[in-house]
Amino acid sequence: MIESKQIYYHDYHELKSLAEEWGVTLFGVGDVRDILNTFELLPKDISDGLVYGISMGIRLSGRIMESIKDGPTKLYYYHYRRVNIALDQVAIMITNHIQRSNFNALPIPSSQTIDWENQRAHLSHKAIGVMAGIGWIGRNNLLVNRDHGSLVRYVTVLTDMPLKVDSPSKEDCGECTECMKICPVGAIKESFNDYNRDLCLERLKWFSKKYHIGHYICGICVKVCKGKKPL
Repeated sequence: MIESKQIYYHDYHELKSLAEEWGVTLFGVGDVRDILNTFELLPKDISDGLVYGISMGIRLSGRIMESIKDGPTKLYYYHYRRVNIALDQVAIMITNHIQRSNFNALPIPSSQTIDWENQRAHLSHKAIGVMAGIGWIGRNNLLVNRDHGSLVRYVTVLTDMPLKVDSPSKEDCGECTECMKICPVGAIKESFNDYNRDLCLERLKWFSKKYHIGHYICGICVKVCKGKKPL
């Protein structure tokens, strides 16, 4: 048993090192068995047995985020798309590495909407991130990391490779309400449970038309969410 655990720790650190070499900022692994029932849009025949979720994130450019004032810029839109592509490429390479070790792996696209009406994907990358110890769900309803706030885009790889798992974060936003103050439609409340998705979505649609970007993005609350720097 000790030898097996050592192997799993080795695999974890090997995958993390590879991911960081390929440009990943944040890496964590969570046991996702408790949230499998939330993967409603993911066919069970391809996800069966994949009980480990690898969460990986790439930090957005601070300078590009500073360009956001009253809404998304075309520079941010392009950057957003390119970071998503980079994440998907890393997920594919991690998947191939796992498969070469004779385990199964399923990369979940970083940004792919399956249910447009409700703006839902195959699974929630932020839920996987919470299980993987990367951060907590903030007032802005986004994954918040202690060091980087919400300035990170994420991708997930599900696998049956036994891996060391990280402990979910027990932190929260504390007294910080910067995202509440800056939200142009007041969609962000004291608790993420009260976040008004409909108000947010309507503003995203408006931004898409106003700025001719053809995508539902904003970036305003992302920009101000800095997380908590280590003491």
